[in-house]
Amino acid sequence: MKTLKQLGIWMDHSNAHLIEFSDEVKATKTITSDFSYEDKAETLKRSEREMHHKENQKLSTYYKNLTSVIENFDEVLLFGPTDAKVELFNYIKENHKYDKIKLELKNSDKMSDVEQHHFVRDYFKRFEFKNI
Repeated sequence: MKTLKQLGIWMDHSNAHLIEFSDEVKATKTITSDFSYEDKAETLKRSEREMHHKENQKLSTYYKNLTSVIENFDEVLLFGPTDAKVELFNYIKENHKYDKIKLELKNSDKMSDVEQHHFVRDYFKRFEFKNI
C-alpha cells in the first residue's frame, strides 16, 4: 500500500508555515510573501491602483512558490485565520495539473508552532485506521 505524502499549511497573506505529516516530527518550513507594509505604503503614495497591482503580483508569486511545494504531496490541509487559504485553493483549482491532490480548507486562529503541529497531526491522524 502506498504511503500518502501529507502536508499541513498554516497561512495568512504574509507567511505560510509548511508542516509535513509523518511519524517523526519534522521542522516547519516557512515561505514568506514579498509584499510588505513598506511596499504598500510606498506604492500607495503614488496611486491605489498601482498598490493593488503590485500586491496582486507579489501574492501571485507567493502562491506559485507554495504550489511548487504542494505538487509533491497527495493530501494538503490549508488552514489559517485569513482568506489567503481560500485564495490559494482557488489558485490551485485553476490548474488541472493539481487535480489529483486532495485539498481541504479549515478555519483556525493564530497559532504557535506547537499548536500548528498538533492541529496537523490531529487532522491527519483521524483518518488513520488502526488494526485491532
